[in-house]
Amino acid sequence: MAFAAAMILCCGRAWAVGPDAACTPRFPLQTGKTDGWLGADAAYSIPQPNGADVWVFGDTLYGPRRVVRDKAPVMVHNTIGISTCGASGRWRIRYFIRKDAQGRPVSFFKPRHPHTWYWALDGFRAGDDLWITLLCVHATDKSSAMGFATCGTDLARIESPGPDPLRWKISYLPLVADGAGAYPSATAVVDGRYADIFALDERGARPLIASRAPLRGLTAPRKNLEYLARDGQWRNGFDPGDAQEVMSPGISELSIRYHPRLKQWMAVMFDPQAFSSHILLRTAPTATGPWSAGQILYTVPEMQPGDPRYDKDNFCYAAKEHPEFEHGDLVFTYVCNTLTPPKLATEMGIYFPRAVRMPMPAMVSGERSTGKP
Repeated sequence: MAFAAAMILCCGRAWAVGPDAACTPRFPLQTGKTDGWLGADAAYSIPQPNGADVWVFGDTLYGPRRVVRDKAPVMVHNTIGISTCGASGRWRIRYFIRKDAQGRPVSFFKPRHPHTWYWALDGFRAGDDLWITLLCVHATDKSSAMGFATCGTDLARIESPGPDPLRWKISYLPLVADGAGAYPSATAVVDGRYADIFALDERGARPLIASRAPLRGLTAPRKNLEYLARDGQWRNGFDPGDAQEVMSPGISELSIRYHPRLKQWMAVMFDPQAFSSHILLRTAPTATGPWSAGQILYTVPEMQPGDPRYDKDNFCYAAKEHPEFEHGDLVFTYVCNTLTPPKLATEMGIYFPRAVRMPMPAMVSGERSTGKP
């Protein structure tokens, strides 16, 4: 499914939304008997040394067509994509859906515990290996508000990943056990000698808190994990009750990335307010802050009455930046879903990542501001 090109007026200039610019990510739906990729969320990207990108997708619809049974979409909980851009800047992506011995689609990452599944989220390269954060999730009784609850975090280690993800050697390493109330997974980034992994504290004001593990200690991540304490010191273990609030309120999915040219960190995220239509940009001198107040970066059209893509049941989430596709500008993705699951079977304009390319905002580019988005 191709994006429709559009021009948006921002900061006194017009800029394009969609795949018009060289190598802007896009995620066409692909049909197939069992390996058709028909939409997903999450969409974290991890640059690889060979110039390709690994994409991590959440709950993925598959098959020859979208199917919803008893208000539950037919899906697997995670899949992988590999994107490349040739010398001409042409975008290509291949989706990979794992299958069991009977040829049935299954989640790419297999949970360590029965009756649970993984939401695969952000990741990073460390040496020759690829690491992916895995948020453990389990179903709850039907009377609960969301129908699911979190149950810990693990790390997937992919040793020297080759071009075919279905042949990857994957090992699963425990990071934070169930019961902590905060699970490092929201975003991850290599920062010097450490992998910083941020967690949404699910209690109280729901702030973002920080943990890290030394790159040389990743093969025993639980043993080597540290958290940023209230006194500003890094301490062994993981104690959300004693952790510093790095960003408040936080959110369960975002990106935190360093921009060497700008000499600052940038966070791209949805406004944590429930069902917000605003994507925010925040900046900081270090990955752990202090973070600026969120400036509205983009207002998603799928939630704006009067826009042809609007539906009263739409909600959007999963905003995150992808710096490897930027050329002095800003590239980010988001996903829109529906509160009425049967609509997924017929509304083909939602439930896949949408990419936006726009000029770097004046608040970080150093240009004189000419207005607000």
